[in-house]
Amino acid sequence: MSEESCRVDVWLWRARFFKTRSLAAKFVDEGRVRLTRSGQESRLDKPARPVKAGDRLVFAVGGRLIDVTVEALGERRGPPAEARTLYSTLSENPGTLAP
Repeated sequence: MSEESCRVDVWLWRARFFKTRSLAAKFVDEGRVRLTRSGQESRLDKPARPVKAGDRLVFAVGGRLIDVTVEALGERRGPPAEARTLYSTLSENPGTLAP
């Protein structure tokens, strides 16, 4: 895999959306992550699918809808402050999902 892309499960783990990479992989396997790249939206179906800077990811976790733009791929799973530099949120007030 090139330096310009990263496995989606690895990125979700590095960005601290999931405690373990295997949890992130299972989440992606279940088809619960949508990717928008160059105006094309698709549902990710495999944890090995690549993400690149500029991609938009939408997924629901913990009852919250997460809508982020990938800003950087990162090289490791660092502290939370470092993880927050990997993405930007489109709205600072994320909505909640109806039960």
